[in-house]
Amino acid sequence: MIINFAERLSDSPYVETIAHGHTASDGSAIRPAESHWHMVLVRQQKNNAQLLVVGPWSTAGVAAWGADAEILWIKFRLGVFMPHLPVRNILDAETPLPGATSRSFWLKSAAWQFPAYETVETFVGRLMREEVLVYDPVIHAVLQDQPAAISPRTVRHRFLQATGLTQSQIRQIERAQQAAALLRQGVSILDTVYELDYFDQPHLTRSLKRWVGHTPAQLFRSAQLE
Repeated sequence: MIINFAERLSDSPYVETIAHGHTASDGSAIRPAESHWHMVLVRQQKNNAQLLVVGPWSTAGVAAWGADAEILWIKFRLGVFMPHLPVRNILDAETPLPGATSRSFWLKSAAWQFPAYETVETFVGRLMREEVLVYDPVIHAVLQDQPAAISPRTVRHRFLQATGLTQSQIRQIERAQQAAALLRQGVSILDTVYELDYFDQPHLTRSLKRWVGHTPAQLFRSAQLE
């Protein structure tokens, strides 16, 4: 399990959330699909750190971790990506970045100091200024149902370039996450079907098994046990 877990929203317009925690023992758990990609800093010992580029995850799967690790997660907003490292190359994978020193790593032919929980915004700001990271505003606009003055084919290309996923995949993942949240709050399965406009209960079940890794009944029972 992970203990001493803390998460906060970010002041950066390019970061969704920042989380920090420690692992008490080896373990694994089902993890849901995730439309956002992350940078994850893992410290097994004080002078043994590695930075990973993680996801997005196109389906639910299993996450595993080792004992006695300190972990920092940086979850980027949709539309933020690294042009030199195409998202299709990191989709459904954990990609380690090479270490430079015990306190830094290599990215785009430069050494970067590992960020801390309190300094993520400064770190990301430098990456943006050096154009290691870029942001495509079309992604947010389209997901907010704002009209885009480009063709549907171009929109699809921009989504695949910036997120590694199609607009439809992102919307399905987000709807499944909303359904899981409702069920965990004790909302009935049928009310969840109605609330989120699923066709019927089997449709909801297929969606949750694919994107969340649990059935509606499993999620609803978890609410009753709390």
